[in-house]
Amino acid sequence: MALEDVFKGGNIVTGLAIGVGATVLAPLVAPAVSALLRPTAKAVIKGGIVAYDWGRQAVAEVSEAASDMAAEVRAEAQRTGPAAATNATTGAKKPDVKTQTA
Repeated sequence: MALEDVFKGGNIVTGLAIGVGATVLAPLVAPAVSALLRPTAKAVIKGGIVAYDWGRQAVAEVSEAASDMAAEVRAEAQRTGPAAATNATTGAKKPDVKTQTA
C-alpha cells in the first residue's frame, strides 16, 4: 500500500497510526527543521531591512530636492513678485499689457 493510498481512503487504523507517529516525531524533527530554516529566515529579514533603509534614503533625497526647489521658488517670488516667479520657472513671457486691446 502506497502512502497516497492511505490519504485516498485507506484504513482508519493506518491513518491514526500516522497521526500518532507524527505527534511523537514532531518534537524530534522540529529542532532540526528550525536549525535549517533559521539562517534562511534571518537572510530574508536582513534583505527586508536593507530594502527598507534604501527606500527611506531615496525618499529623503527626493524630499530634500523638492524642499530645495520650493525654497528657491519662494525666494525668487519674494525678490520679483509672484507673477515673475511663475513666468521664470515655466519659461513663459510676461504678457505686455500696453499692446493688448479690449
